[in-house]
Order: sequence, then C-alpha cells, then structure tokens
Amino acid sequence: MDPQTLTELLDVSVLDRLDRIEDLPADELARSSALRKEGYSAEVAAGLLTQAQLRKDAVKKLGPFAEDMLFTRDGLAQATRLPVAAHHARRLLGEGQDTGGVKGTDSDNETSAHTAPTIADLGCGIGADSFAFAGMGAQVTAVDADEVTAAIASFNLRHLANADVDQARAEDIDTSAFDALWFDPARRTIGKGTKSGATARIVDPEDFSPSLSWVIDKAIAAKSAGVKLGPALDHSLIPDEAEAQWVSHAGEVVEVCLYFGAARQRPGRSALVMGDRTLLVHEDDLPDDDEDGVGELGQYLLEPDGAIVRAGLVTALCGPLQARRVHPKIAYLTTDAEPAGPASAGVTTYEVTDVLPAKIPSLRKALISRGIGSVVIKKRGADIVPDQVRRQLKLPAGDKATLIFTRLGDRHVVLLTQPC
Repeated sequence: MDPQTLTELLDVSVLDRLDRIEDLPADELARSSALRKEGYSAEVAAGLLTQAQLRKDAVKKLGPFAEDMLFTRDGLAQATRLPVAAHHARRLLGEGQDTGGVKGTDSDNETSAHTAPTIADLGCGIGADSFAFAGMGAQVTAVDADEVTAAIASFNLRHLANADVDQARAEDIDTSAFDALWFDPARRTIGKGTKSGATARIVDPEDFSPSLSWVIDKAIAAKSAGVKLGPALDHSLIPDEAEAQWVSHAGEVVEVCLYFGAARQRPGRSALVMGDRTLLVHEDDLPDDDEDGVGELGQYLLEPDGAIVRAGLVTALCGPLQARRVHPKIAYLTTDAEPAGPASAGVTTYEVTDVLPAKIPSLRKALISRGIGSVVIKKRGADIVPDQVRRQLKLPAGDKATLIFTRLGDRHVVLLTQPC
C-alpha cells in the first residue's frame, strides 16, 4: 500500500464506509461497482475491498479485534497471533516462571496483575505484539522504519493511551531508556518490478533489518529482551546467554523466540505447544542416554508437534509417554498403549493397523484389498511427493485411512493407520 492510498483510507468517511462494507452486495465485482457509484476512486474502492478481506483473514490471529484494525497483506502474514503475543508479554514481564520438567496445563489463558515495565517494540509491524504489551498494562513505544506500516500500527493502537508509535529505524532508538526490549527484525524483502510486490525470504541473518548480530548485542545488554525469529533458525546461532523457545499454536509452528535477561527462564532450547492444552518441553528433559531409544514398532505411532521437532527435543517425550523411536534419525515415536497425561498434548497419535510395502503397485493392491479408497499421506524419512503418490495410486472409492511413509531400520515401509 502506498502512502497516498493509506491517507485516503484514513479519512473518517472512508473508515466509516469500511465499517459498513457488509451493507454492500457479497459479490466483489458488485461491491466495487457500488463503491464507484458512491463516488470513491478506483484506488480507494480497491483499498476498501482489500481491507474488508484482510479483516476477515485476521480474525484467526487477532479475534474480534480485527474488525477495528487496518492491515497490509505482508503485515498480517507476519503479525503475531494474539495468544502468542500475550505469551510474549508475560515473558517480558517476568511472569509464569518455568520451574522445570515436561509439564502441561489445560489452558494458556493466564492472567496477572504484575506491574509492567516500559517496553520498546522494535520492528512493530502492524502492532500485534504492542497491542498485547499495552493491553497488559505496559508503557509501549512501537517503532517501525516503514512509513505506511508505522501509520497502520498507530491506527491499530489508537485506543491504547499507553502505546505510542514512532517511524524510525531500530538502530536509531536509545534502547537503554527502556526496561524491556522486543525485536522483530525484518526477514523478508519486498520485491520490485511486480504488481504484487511479492516478498522474498532473506537467508543471511546479517541481512535482516536490523541485523541479527546488532539485535543480539542489544538484547544481551538489556534488562529483559525477546527476539522473534522464523522457526527454521539454525541452532548454531543461539547465543549462550539466551533461551530459544520454539512455539506452535493450534498445531502450526509459528516462531522461535530468543529470550534474554529477566525474560529468560532457563538457558538452552525449549518448545511450547499452545492450544486447548499447553505443553512446555526443555532440553534439560532430554534423557541422559539417547542411544538406546530405538525399538520395535508398537500399536501406536506418535507424531511430535512441530515445535518440539524444530527444537530437537523429540526424545524428551520418550519417558513421559513411555515411548521409543522408530528410527534414530526420524522424528516419529511409537508406543504399545495410547498416550495419556500432559505430555500427550505434544503428539498426534495414530493407531497402526498394518505395515505395507512402499512400492506403488504393491501398495495399491494392498489398499484395494482392504477397501481403502481415500488416503491422507504423511512422510518422514521417505523421498516422495504425497500428491504425486496419491495420483499414482488411483484408488477406487472406499474407506479413509492415513498412510505414513517412513523407515523401520533399513526398510522403507508404509504404515496403514487411523488417527486417534
């Protein structure tokens, strides 16, 4: 979005029309035509329709607050989900201290009356994290280098008197003036020469904006700090001073955060699974002897949550779930009894009904003979393309099943399973 279009969208009458967009026909072409008849320019009409769609898309991340906010496509894609942002706030405020051990709860909706520090949100984007920080009582200064993004953040935070927005580079902010720092360095670059303005992922952390080394230096020096990064972060980039926590929410791995100072609970790697139940796993929970964890396939196959896999903590679940690995290099576990207890929140469980050959002709014959006609295909340790395999199988109508392509020892096999 260019600054001129945003300026026009911020007109009171235009915002009022956005709030009443559902008064128009459901068809987008008809809506656009109606807006043009009302006197809106093509650019403003397109902007209104885009914002209406983005508000709908944002509900998944921001709930009912989305209907009163503005977005850019990239800003929404990179925005923190509100429950995760609330978790960030609790960490920066030093709440919910971790006392150790694989553990879980039935809800991630904690509350606290903790007196909040001043927080600088450096790289605030559309303001989702600042929204949570300020909503929990912190005095927030939200900063973004991009003119349009900073203006949108200011609009989104307008109801919070304890949140201010500055358009500035993070490197130009006096970070020593704050009790806590939150960094979300830009990890994508906006494409040029295309109508869509497509973005591309930045590979080298030193090309982040600001660079990861600058961010880490500032975070180490802070009283309390957090750094939000993509979940593919190389473990070798984790500073000794930090806790690296991978987070999944509603089954999707959304980030890894580095926590420093008072926000750090334990050094090393941890994984937080957020949902109806919450599970926290830390590298201190790994077994002392990780070489004897491989065993025979049991009645159940367990697929660990992606945050646990990314953090390299799969075997931390073996003890609590009485599980074993199916292969030393594959992130599947197996048990003889269906998992229960807090640690079961960290896995998706499948009951194994058969072990089938991995070659397509033999697999197809075996599935048809068992009346299987609709399959979900999952894989680990197998060089296949699920959609391609599904086409090759050409199954007639039949029962549903989940096929898991993996390895048992040196054998490539397909596990015929049903989700529990």
